Amino acid sequence: MLSLHLFAQVKLPKIAALLWHLALIRLKVKYMQHIVTLLSEQVKQQAQNVALKIWRNQAWQCFTWTDFSQQWTLVAKGLIGLGHQEEQCVAIMSPNMPEWTITDLGILAARGCVVPIYPTNTLDQSQYILKDAGCKILFVGQAEQVEIGLELLKSGQIETLICFEESEHTQQENVMSLPQLLALGETIDVDELEQRQQNLKMDDLATLIYTSGTTGEPKGVMLDHANFAAAFAMHDQRLSVNNKDVSLSFLPLSHVFERAWTYYVLYRGATNVYLEDPALIQDALPRSQPTLMCSVPRLYEKIHAAILQKVATASASKQKLFHWALKVAELRLAAKQQQVQPSAWLNIRYRLANKLVLSKLRAIFGPARLLPCSGARLADDINRFFQSLNVPINYGYGMTESTATVSCYSETQKSISTIGHPLEALQIKISEQGEILVKGDTVMRGYFNKPQATAETIIDGWLHTGDAGNLDAEGNLVLTERIKELMKTSGGKYIAPQRVEGALIREPLFEQVAIIADARHFVSALIVPAFEALELHAKQLGIKWQHRNELLENAEIKQLIQARLKQVQTNLARFEQVKQFTLLPREFCMKQGELTPTLKLRRAVIESRFAEQISAMYAEKRIA
Repeated sequence: MLSLHLFAQVKLPKIAALLWHLALIRLKVKYMQHIVTLLSEQVKQQAQNVALKIWRNQAWQCFTWTDFSQQWTLVAKGLIGLGHQEEQCVAIMSPNMPEWTITDLGILAARGCVVPIYPTNTLDQSQYILKDAGCKILFVGQAEQVEIGLELLKSGQIETLICFEESEHTQQENVMSLPQLLALGETIDVDELEQRQQNLKMDDLATLIYTSGTTGEPKGVMLDHANFAAAFAMHDQRLSVNNKDVSLSFLPLSHVFERAWTYYVLYRGATNVYLEDPALIQDALPRSQPTLMCSVPRLYEKIHAAILQKVATASASKQKLFHWALKVAELRLAAKQQQVQPSAWLNIRYRLANKLVLSKLRAIFGPARLLPCSGARLADDINRFFQSLNVPINYGYGMTESTATVSCYSETQKSISTIGHPLEALQIKISEQGEILVKGDTVMRGYFNKPQATAETIIDGWLHTGDAGNLDAEGNLVLTERIKELMKTSGGKYIAPQRVEGALIREPLFEQVAIIADARHFVSALIVPAFEALELHAKQLGIKWQHRNELLENAEIKQLIQARLKQVQTNLARFEQVKQFTLLPREFCMKQGELTPTLKLRRAVIESRFAEQISAMYAEKRIA
């Protein structure tokens, strides 16, 4: 099916155009159902099949579709018992767990609006969101969120705190556990809930998702049930997900990507597996055996770097075998992308390469058959590396304001240098300034309590994404840079920091990189080394150190970093290349406010926190 943005370019007879229009109407009618209604259909069809599961206390805890439905119904009734009114906002602040989704559906079933808060948010950040959204009830997950919840209760910001887990705090006034809420739900007459569900409307707000933002205060993105229903319909045109699939949920449910994906896989009847601590993804993959998993590019950057580092320390013969196998895999991928049948000789070499090398690398991902990836730029060479291995990364692009996906690969055609074809029924155009504009049923209603920001972002129905890009000859979307993040040097040169950082992060010795260039006369960088790899190199060089800072100040280590920096910058223009760098002894992190929950750099925070190191780089003699 052609995307609407190409439709105007296609000369069709009037009858064909009419049929196309009718098909879109049928598509809308079929899918314009409330998420609670859609999941209730799955309950009828899969009563005793597993809907949700989590690894707890060295064993699987499973929730059948019947369990899931019963519990979300009790949450809804319990909220009614607490005085929750229709269309009121209720907040959830917790790591990923089944209780998150059970509560989410319970709030929606009570005709409420869900306000997710990142579990890593500070007290002040949480307070801002709760005040702006007018939430009086807050659900919390683990001890860290409970402590913040108690402070919010004490200050009067919220009226009721509900903890997913039992603790000594749940005996306090206005504090209760989820099991206590479920017990309260048992006492509430079902008539009130049934009346609310008769009142459910597609233009009811489903959620307010506060964008974490790399600058400025958060904005509450208003998404209604029609937005999600439209997203389901569009994904059905692109993907094939069914009740045999298992999806691993490890990105935060407080972000639109994982949240919308969780809704989608449950709507399709798949099993959703929850990982509370995303740092444990390496252990979770073999245990969970997921066929589906959405992720951000950082995961693949780290895996790619780890593989290359392991190869670098292998014997010469193993290195030679790896590079031969990868070359064969890349040749086969190129043939497939050009829709050319690989030669018999190439197929023979590929089968050997797959047996000796490729299949072992692919085994990291188990039985995965679809791995949606978005949230940041995925470097072409890293994308090509995994596509060559036949790791099924489905790279795409989207934002909270568009209910996640705008474009992604199809399951059969993947153009490495693009972010895929726009979803069916979405209109895409490129402004005169090169900005990507989006129109369609998945575009948000606006920003909550921010009419001016809404008017600046949605103009004549077109969502202004803030991203620059273009459409190639096949209609694939190509992302170039984030317009609002462009840096201008004092010499008038524009730097796209993500492009430069993407080039540098390919070096296995670099864990994280933050570019500094705005209003400066050259580009510099704060570099967090991959310490395990760096320490291995230091030992090979015979360098001795006691503390990490000693290692980072060592002249030989700085020379090594400078040499590696030079190697990865060959494809950058001279004005884009890093001239000075500082090695940092720790990673940028969310708790320090230096990263968004989707691991984007908060540049203003980083530049403020490391102002002394940055000033020193520009005070030093410039490196040629």
